[in-house]
Amino acid sequence: MLTLEAYARVLHTTPVGRVRTAFAAGIVALVLACGAPAGARDASTKCGLGRVSGAYAASVRHALNAGRDVWGEELLRSREGPTYNNVARRLTPLFYAAGPRGDRIGDSGVYYLPFAWPTLFGAQAIALHVADGGTIYASRTNGPKLTISVGSRGSERYGRCVARLSTPQLLAGYLPALETHYVDAGGVHYAQESFAARIGVTRSLVSFVRLTADATHVAHSVKLSFSTSARHLTVAGDGSIARGINTHLFVSDGARVRGSTVSYVVPAGQSESVYAAWLIDPAPTSAFTLDEDSYRSARQALATYWARKLTGSATFEVPEVRVQNAERSLLIQNLALAWRYSAGNGYNSRVFTPEMVDAAGVMGEYGFKDVNRATLDVASWRKLSWTANWRMGARLLGTARYYRLFHDRAYLAGHTRRLGSYATRLRAQLVARRSRLLRRERFSADVWLEVYGLHSQTVAWEGLREMASVWAETGQTELAWRARAVASRLGAGLRRAAQRSARRMRDGSLFVPIRLLDGERPYSRLTASRPGSYWNLVMPYALASGIFPPDGTRARGTLRYLRAHGSLLLGLVRAGAYTLYGLSGSKNSGTDEVYGLSLARFLADNDRPDLLVLSLYGQLAAGMTHGTYVSGEAATVSPLGGAYYRAMFRPPNSASNSAFLETLRLMLVHEVRGSKGAPRGLELAFATPRSWLVNGRQIAVREAPTSFGRLSYNVAAKDGEVDAWIDVPESVTLKTLKLRLRLPRGQRVLHVDLDGSRYSRFDPATGTLNLSGRRGSLFVQARVSPTR
Repeated sequence: MLTLEAYARVLHTTPVGRVRTAFAAGIVALVLACGAPAGARDASTKCGLGRVSGAYAASVRHALNAGRDVWGEELLRSREGPTYNNVARRLTPLFYAAGPRGDRIGDSGVYYLPFAWPTLFGAQAIALHVADGGTIYASRTNGPKLTISVGSRGSERYGRCVARLSTPQLLAGYLPALETHYVDAGGVHYAQESFAARIGVTRSLVSFVRLTADATHVAHSVKLSFSTSARHLTVAGDGSIARGINTHLFVSDGARVRGSTVSYVVPAGQSESVYAAWLIDPAPTSAFTLDEDSYRSARQALATYWARKLTGSATFEVPEVRVQNAERSLLIQNLALAWRYSAGNGYNSRVFTPEMVDAAGVMGEYGFKDVNRATLDVASWRKLSWTANWRMGARLLGTARYYRLFHDRAYLAGHTRRLGSYATRLRAQLVARRSRLLRRERFSADVWLEVYGLHSQTVAWEGLREMASVWAETGQTELAWRARAVASRLGAGLRRAAQRSARRMRDGSLFVPIRLLDGERPYSRLTASRPGSYWNLVMPYALASGIFPPDGTRARGTLRYLRAHGSLLLGLVRAGAYTLYGLSGSKNSGTDEVYGLSLARFLADNDRPDLLVLSLYGQLAAGMTHGTYVSGEAATVSPLGGAYYRAMFRPPNSASNSAFLETLRLMLVHEVRGSKGAPRGLELAFATPRSWLVNGRQIAVREAPTSFGRLSYNVAAKDGEVDAWIDVPESVTLKTLKLRLRLPRGQRVLHVDLDGSRYSRFDPATGTLNLSGRRGSLFVQARVSPTR
């Protein structure tokens, strides 16, 4: 039996994906091993994982206080480079959902998963299944709920003792069905699976639960309880559980009903599964029999529904199962959330236009045209409010990117009048100011200071520039001229103001202020103060805009400043995390990967593949929950109150999900733009982890929307060579096309054949093939050296 301390050490060094139970085979997971043996009198007192060790806390302090990403750079220097496992060893997992000042959300404070059956505008109702298996909420954590309890008296909330709970997992690794295992204080083992689905007998979303109790090795019976927040339930004639005319629950045979609780008794020496189906919105229903067959039928309907949803999108296949599962799970989450920033908490109905537009565009890049369009519609219905210039820029940019992907002239025509008025309004501000900057406006939603914001004004500049290109292509000559002229004037003003305000640091890096012309000074360590922390969050918008040409002096100097002054941790964007830590945020610090999306675009534009790989694994291993892929707006790094597990701010979060999805796509497909912002080329597989082309592995992209049309390609490594098949889009605007073979360290490309003929346009050092000018279907064979 492991001690609690020994378990914590093992969990900290063991990929959580391995920490799992096989209930049917009687194999108890490592997580369960730290619980007390059956019958132990003090089992209920050993439920927390305690505080983190002094050595762990010291390691975290060192990483946070260093100016550089010491952990990340150590991984970058290692022979194998960043991997999921070596990132996961650095930090304890995320497990708790927190609100302002670190207050935990919900009854247990454990994060929840958003299960839904969405429309194009997201889900109308969302079932929030708490990851510990103990509670399900109806759309809000302060709304109706179903609580699941176990034990000899049925009074121990399932999952209450975290030390006896397995790592939550998803069905088939990515489908929205929660799987957990638990051991109660008396040593009884349980398995639970839950999901939300639609069934024909009701309009309500229904949360299904299957709970299995194994009492074969204990001498007492077990009580399983399902308690709702509705009182005075009765058994209806068709076997459903109702209050008045509204059905609240369907349950399997053998249930006893008392007040608001439905319970079952499992005799000692037996193992039994029971079923419950809870209506998120109680309503009259038709007859429905809940048993193993109907439960399996509902689960199969769930799997079929999501398989069809994902099959209709672009496909990005990679040889790492965990990355593939994360991609699919996050797409499912964002289809449910759609325009929502989050669900179930204070962000449930909040709309943040730049983040919403970015998330919509990412869904478009994965082939979800209708979701992209619908979310842009929601953004256009919202008032411009106190960050009007930023929001106008985001809407211009989002529409331009949507048109580039899908060439939807009807949508463009329906929004051109509004978008044209934005160009006029922005022009009027520039004419009135000698500085050639837009007027001051609020820094952000939670920083009221009015500034000439480099972040917001570059988004406006980028939106104008890209819409000018779209209007020119679609024959809107006057609008194109107007937008291009405004963008030119604004761009000149921004570059001049940035040059006047920038400061070259002693370490050779370049500090460019966000608050232009206000004397903002460089930050020695960005997260040591609130202004520095917010600079770090919004600077990626400016960098991703292209206002500083890729790989130019300013772009390189600013990236160097980010890396030398505490901007990143394991490739994640850092922040003070004041919402979680309070005023001590500057001391503890956290991460805020919402803004990693723009940073990933900047890194791809500047061809920094290793940093993109680090960011991907940082997000996967440290920025979201293990096994279920949930992330919040921000996350703790230093232990919150000394707790072992880390906490997230108001998860789930669609923008944080989008950061991972965008990072993955940029690794596989990156569009290169010309000096005026119009797309001109494609870079394929430019930033993939080197392990993805180990012998026997392959990468595949199918039907991915790009500005040049649909793209498909496949890269496979086998027997000393790498073969690639590429279906090149036929667009005449595609000027450059490159493919990179990022081989395992020690290997290099020896020679290349293209469609059966020797081909010399490749760089052996980087494995980059220049295929510019080629069209149609291409077949590449690259002979590679053995691994040294």
